Amino acid sequence: MHYSLLYIPILCLGLVATNINSGKQDVDTRPNFIIIFADDLGYGDLGVYGHPTIQTPNLDQMAAEGLRFTQFYTGASVCTPARAALLTGRLPVRSGMVNDRYRVLFPPSQGGLPVSEITIPEALKQAGYISAAIGKWHLGHVQGHLPTDHGFDEYFGIPYSNDMTPSVSPGERVKTYPPLPLIRGIEIIETEPDQRLLTRRYTDESINFIRNNIDSPFFLYLPHTMPHIPLFASDDFEGKSSRGLYGDVIEELDWSVGEILQVLRETGLDKKTLVLFTSDNGPWLTVGLDGGSAGLLRDGKGSTWEGGMRVPTIAWWPETIPEGFTTQSLGTTMDLMPTILHLAGIEIPDDLILDGVDLMPVLTDHATAVREDIFYYRGTRLWAARKGPWKAHYITQSAYVGDQPVFHDPPLLFHLDRDPRERFNVAMEEPNVVLEIQDMVERHLATIEDIPSQLEVPEWD
Repeated sequence: MHYSLLYIPILCLGLVATNINSGKQDVDTRPNFIIIFADDLGYGDLGVYGHPTIQTPNLDQMAAEGLRFTQFYTGASVCTPARAALLTGRLPVRSGMVNDRYRVLFPPSQGGLPVSEITIPEALKQAGYISAAIGKWHLGHVQGHLPTDHGFDEYFGIPYSNDMTPSVSPGERVKTYPPLPLIRGIEIIETEPDQRLLTRRYTDESINFIRNNIDSPFFLYLPHTMPHIPLFASDDFEGKSSRGLYGDVIEELDWSVGEILQVLRETGLDKKTLVLFTSDNGPWLTVGLDGGSAGLLRDGKGSTWEGGMRVPTIAWWPETIPEGFTTQSLGTTMDLMPTILHLAGIEIPDDLILDGVDLMPVLTDHATAVREDIFYYRGTRLWAARKGPWKAHYITQSAYVGDQPVFHDPPLLFHLDRDPRERFNVAMEEPNVVLEIQDMVERHLATIEDIPSQLEVPEWD
């Protein structure tokens, strides 16, 4: 079956509207949802994804009890737009959460996720869900752009990346940075918190939230600060991994996942809670040993090569998701919104264009496919597109080294099932595939409107 993005919203609405009536469903039967979102975790950084020295027994067990994706994508290759994509189910170019100069929000930024965007927690409110965001937000830190402005009932965490602080960031722009704040709700409760304790504190807050809502349907969004640089691990983990500090950090994240899954088991919520673990983008390769690995994939964070946007992803829901399967079906973080709303019995407005599809057919049958197209944006422009196993690159550029973008006509073409590292360009041998992808891209671009960027930094212009 062939889907273009233009038809994805219709598919999603059909599933939601015909299968579930939100007004008749018993609240007590509705599942809970937990999304654990690592920061800059690479495709090759977990034991279950092949890392030889980082030990991740809890995530390995989660995969053994659930479903592991090998072809799952984030909505962007850097922090801010990737988060916007997950929470809205939409490509960030649709919400203005992209920019060709400033790729993420910075402390001087005055913009953020527009209040006109419908987020997962906002939509879940109509079904009686309680929602919490615990961790790194990075979708706006000025009035009107915090998590509590976007449907979350509770928030605890830092508003942007942990290197955006004068204490650790070199360079002239740092002069404009205030001390890194730790926020509860809308109030700053600490400045320059001890980052060695952030993973543990986020875990404790998450467990408290779960225990406090045993009798209410809930959505927990846990976007960890780590392993974004600078790296910090608590005393219980620092110096323990043979991979060094980066390994220490990943092994503490693995511990955190284990603690959360254990409290679900202890409270009896495991069989009514869908848990998804993934990453916002690929590894930050330019920081050396402080960055992770994309495994056999090419490049990393900031790029539209596979290593920048294909991420490790595990789904867990005992007695609903069959145990121990691996799927090659395509999925994206934008699919989480329609999947969650479908399960919660919430109809999606007819005029809302989503870029996600309902993943439940894949979660319950790993051999099922629900999408075959992926669109790779860098800033406001489409740089690459995937259709089935084929990927066309229209523009390529290194993530951070300062070279100029290269435009390709015809585009580079790779068969990702046979060549996941994107080494062998077969565009000349497959002209019909190039034309098929181009047709798909043109139909997709016809759905994109010109939206003002929210990522401008006037103080730096």
